[in-house]
Amino acid sequence: MTAAPAPPRSLRRDTGGATIVEFALVVPILVGLLMMILEVGYQGYVTAMVRGALSKAARMTTVGGKTSTDVVNTIKSEVQAVVPAQYVSVSTRRYYNYSNVGKPEKITSDTDPRNVFNPGDCYEDANNNGRYDATPGDDGVGSADDVIYYTAKVVYPNLTPVGPLLSWATERTVQATTAVRNQPFTSRGEPTIICTKP
Repeated sequence: MTAAPAPPRSLRRDTGGATIVEFALVVPILVGLLMMILEVGYQGYVTAMVRGALSKAARMTTVGGKTSTDVVNTIKSEVQAVVPAQYVSVSTRRYYNYSNVGKPEKITSDTDPRNVFNPGDCYEDANNNGRYDATPGDDGVGSADDVIYYTAKVVYPNLTPVGPLLSWATERTVQATTAVRNQPFTSRGEPTIICTKP
């Protein structure tokens, strides 16, 4: 068996096509990196827009005369400059005080078993609905001196096709929350203490 003839010396020294091969190897990596930067940068921009819109709506509502619909419309109109309004959802919860946010109503007289509401306990009815609530907030923007917990959530599709290539989800989610106390523009009812029968 004879060995294959060696390529001519002129071919061994020729490097003219190496640049195209290197370019073909590097370009997909660079394009993928640029798309990742675009996707992450856009998410940061959407996050800033959502937070700004949420702050604006919360400040606007604290002086009274605004409804939950006004809050939703304000946030959607601010955010739709970068994300269509259909991807935006907004919720508002009213609490009597900051200490009530995300916590059950306060038990004032506790019977066994302790630290659990059961018949015979007395509790502070923070939302004055006549029943014990493990999550005492009400929907809406409340009235004077109420604490309103605002949540704005945006779920939008990826801008680029890089997500599936990197095992990312096909959608990006941005969420912002804030809690603001309304101005004392009128008087409000105090929470009542209710005792249940054992």
